[in-house]
Amino acid sequence: MVAFGGNALLRAGQKGTFAEQMANVEEACRGLLPLLEQGCGLVIGHGNGPQVGNALLRHEAGAAQFGLQAMPMDFCGAETQGSIAYMIETAMERVLKQARISRPVVSLVTRVEVAADDPAFENPTKPVGPYYKECPSDGATYRADPAGRGWRKVVASPKPLAISNIELIEQLARQGYIVVCTGGGGIPVVRDENGRHGVEAVIDKDLACSLAAAKMHADEFRIMTDVPKVCINFHKPGEKALDRLTLDEARKYLADGEFAEGSMAPKIRAAISFLESGGKECIISETTITSC
Repeated sequence: MVAFGGNALLRAGQKGTFAEQMANVEEACRGLLPLLEQGCGLVIGHGNGPQVGNALLRHEAGAAQFGLQAMPMDFCGAETQGSIAYMIETAMERVLKQARISRPVVSLVTRVEVAADDPAFENPTKPVGPYYKECPSDGATYRADPAGRGWRKVVASPKPLAISNIELIEQLARQGYIVVCTGGGGIPVVRDENGRHGVEAVIDKDLACSLAAAKMHADEFRIMTDVPKVCINFHKPGEKALDRLTLDEARKYLADGEFAEGSMAPKIRAAISFLESGGKECIISETTITSC
């Protein structure tokens, strides 16, 4: 199981054009060639932060200028899952052809179940969408940006509990398909007497991919990000890059506050969760974390 970080799709300083994103995705896919050349089964998850933010902007602009109905967060998540999966499929097929590897690629729009009573719904913290000069009064939750850029909507980030169609995803991967799924952490849904329905939330992509990896009994979980290695004392005196970590060391560094929230901390939690669920090894960029 491989989780593409946001830098695999859209990088700092870029405008976010289709051509830019396709070039970035193709480079990320090319980085997986060593695994494919070994014949490894492969499932790819990905982030969608910039893309879903842009989707929200487009919906709001359409509502303001043309009276179109703005769609909810779960719809925008599904929308970007499809568009990003399309880019990954296209880029991966190109990379496979150049390497003369014959492997089919398939994408699944993935719902991820969360608990309706998850405490995260009582304290939304995940910022999404544009900044506003004044706090909107539309019933949503907004918070002032610490950097003074205005007000921004915040939504819950609940814990993922179940991945829809995970048995099928595993089956396809073990049959040789390269599967793209769990985009943006999955479309968040809750269950009631009528089935499952979407909610205004954003699931952490690394945690969702970690859960998928555990449920598929994956041997290895990789998180691709824009730093070469996990570090302690990051950007501080005594900064140290880590080549290898045990599960106990990862737990201790996390408890000591060595990893920043919104940055490396969620990735370390995802690694810990995978290993605690029976996984053998998690690699974050070039840092290997093992269960012992």
